[in-house]
Amino acid sequence: MKLDLPDAGLYRTTQPMPGHEEEFPAGALVFIGQSTNGGGKFAVRPAENRRNRWFWREPTTPLRSPTWAKTLKALPSEGFYTLPETLEFEGGGRWVKNAIVELGYNEKGQGIVFVGEWREEGTDNALHFSQRGMLINDELLARLVWAPILPVKNEASGGSGASTG
Repeated sequence: MKLDLPDAGLYRTTQPMPGHEEEFPAGALVFIGQSTNGGGKFAVRPAENRRNRWFWREPTTPLRSPTWAKTLKALPSEGFYTLPETLEFEGGGRWVKNAIVELGYNEKGQGIVFVGEWREEGTDNALHFSQRGMLINDELLARLVWAPILPVKNEASGGSGASTG
C-alpha cells in the first residue's frame, strides 16, 4: 500500500512529528525528500546556510505518517523572485514593485527576502544579494513571482552561450 505523502520540497511544520518531537517541533523548516535507494520519503532539518540557501545532510528521518504530513505547510522553493508590490520601510527606504529578490528561509520556515543590488563601484556586471534580508509574512510569500534566472556554474563553463557579436 502506498502512503499518501507530500511531494519533495520545503515545508514548515505546524505540529511536532510524533515520536520525533525534539528533532521536528512545530514551526520548523524541513525538507521532504525521496530516498534514492528505494527507502521511501524522508524528512530532514537544515544543516547549514550558505549564500542565503539551506543545505541538508544526514541524518534523515523516514516519513511514515500521512496524518502528520498533512499538517505540513508547503513553501515556495528558495531562489529568485520579483516583488508583487512596493515595500515601504519604517524609518524610510523602500524596495520597488518588480524588484528582483532572493527568497530564503530562517530555521522556523519563515520567508526572508534579500533585494538584488547593482554596485556602481564594482567591475563585475552582476547583482549582489546581502546576507541580511527582511522577514515577510505568508501572504506576501504566496504572491512572490518566480524570476527565471539561469544558474551558471562559473565563467569557465561557457556562461549562457549568448554572443555579443
